[in-house]
Amino acid sequence: MKSISSTLQAHLNGELTTLAYLVKLTRADGVVKGFTTHDQNLTIGDTTYNADGALTPSAIESRAGLAVDNLEITGILDSADITDADIEAGLYDFARVDVYACNWADLTQGVVQLRRGWLGQVTRANTHYVAELRGLHDLLQRPVGDTYTPECRFDLGDSRCGVAVATKAGSVTSVTDNANFFDAAQTAATGVYNYGKLTWLTGANAGQSMEVKNWDGTQQLFTLWLPMPNMISIGDTYNVAPGCDKRFATCRNVFSNGTNFGGFPYVPGVGNILQYPA
Repeated sequence: MKSISSTLQAHLNGELTTLAYLVKLTRADGVVKGFTTHDQNLTIGDTTYNADGALTPSAIESRAGLAVDNLEITGILDSADITDADIEAGLYDFARVDVYACNWADLTQGVVQLRRGWLGQVTRANTHYVAELRGLHDLLQRPVGDTYTPECRFDLGDSRCGVAVATKAGSVTSVTDNANFFDAAQTAATGVYNYGKLTWLTGANAGQSMEVKNWDGTQQLFTLWLPMPNMISIGDTYNVAPGCDKRFATCRNVFSNGTNFGGFPYVPGVGNILQYPA
């Protein structure tokens, strides 16, 4: 049941209302951003909701039963609070979203919460972004349980894998672009860091991680799966962990961990499933 003050309820019951939407984003790092559809900034509690034109909410859609309730929030990337670089850096991934309505003409009436959830898929088109708000019902739509696959279901180093993974520190000595850089001090063999996780410790990308696509030990060249959102510079430091291609041969021969392999390499393929008597 929604909590609402008697004065705000009386305002909603009136013939003329002066309502505004409020959207509060709480990022995983604790940073809070507020936006409003009103034409002036509104301060409620400890949060200031900015009226910079960066918020255009769609109609709120609710369904009976367990269907997922959705709300789309369209904004402009040149907003002072949400930028293209922030979205590409993943700062808003899984951010908590609280949507409220208030009477902008009398903020003492309080707010009524309309939605609570987390950001789902964020898509960009030119200067706009569209962030889908996924509610609590969305959790009921997710598959639960393990699947049978030829490759391992576990991540290298997790509790089910059991392999002790040691990271190694490094420093950038030369840069080609935001996805390719050199470290002349790395001496690991070619392929050791393929599929491994590289986390930046310093520089413009500090705190962000990316999977390694290829490590060339001969040239001492790292190639990342996706470019980093910010420039990689000489002297930037990082930690990198070895990777695993999740194949049984790698698990057994490289990590001596065949007994804990989480896949099913001998499951018959699709060709065997579709066979029929001659």
